[in-house]
Amino acid sequence: MPQSVDRALDVLDAVAASDGPVPAKALARQLGCGLSTVYELLGTLAARGHVVRTPAGYVLGYRVPALHDAFRRQMRMSGEVQELLQQTRRAVGVDTYFSTYRDGGIAVLAAATTTHPATGGFTLGRDDDGHATAHGKVLLSALPRAARLRYLAASGMRAITPRTITSPQRLDAQLRRVRREGVAVEVEECAPGVACVAVPVPTAGALTAVSAALPLEDFHRHGRDVAETLRRVAAEAAAFQNAVDISSATGG
Repeated sequence: MPQSVDRALDVLDAVAASDGPVPAKALARQLGCGLSTVYELLGTLAARGHVVRTPAGYVLGYRVPALHDAFRRQMRMSGEVQELLQQTRRAVGVDTYFSTYRDGGIAVLAAATTTHPATGGFTLGRDDDGHATAHGKVLLSALPRAARLRYLAASGMRAITPRTITSPQRLDAQLRRVRREGVAVEVEECAPGVACVAVPVPTAGALTAVSAALPLEDFHRHGRDVAETLRRVAAEAAAFQNAVDISSATGG
């Protein structure tokens, strides 16, 4: 049974990773398993609404948005926070993100980006490179040292670019500055020609941060303005998140 669950999740992940419908034969080749097994797994996933069969192949089903909504609810992600990111994207023209630390991991929960961001963009979901991202530095800086070391030991400190900090000592020094100044900046640590800025969201609940990614030239021109904008966004996001927490605690 555990193996079949793994296989079903592999199929679901493969369908989700595709840009369009995926035929069952292509899934079987990609996953290295028999076609009959793939059809059986697809049938189970389709019956539960996780995938849908179309003439061209399989796509994600209508159950997936409901799972995403449940995830956002459990993560205390209000629709107002997503709208804040969109407003910031329109106002200052930078890709914006909302991230969190939970249960030993860092994840990007929401984003407002261009279709083909010049910054390369972050994908929603788990981020195992928190040592190299501005939002990761904000979140790591707020952790007790033991928790931070556990995260770094589990995720590693891979060199994404020649500028990525891979020394725990150098990272510690940078995180002390982040705690002192209330803002994190990374320049070309994740992608050449790209800089990111992040600030913490001052809530009493989960550790969260808002961040922006922008081309290096734009960062040099108005990086400080972007940081100040993010501080205002973080304050508003905190108000929404605290309201959600209060409503959940009181059953509202």
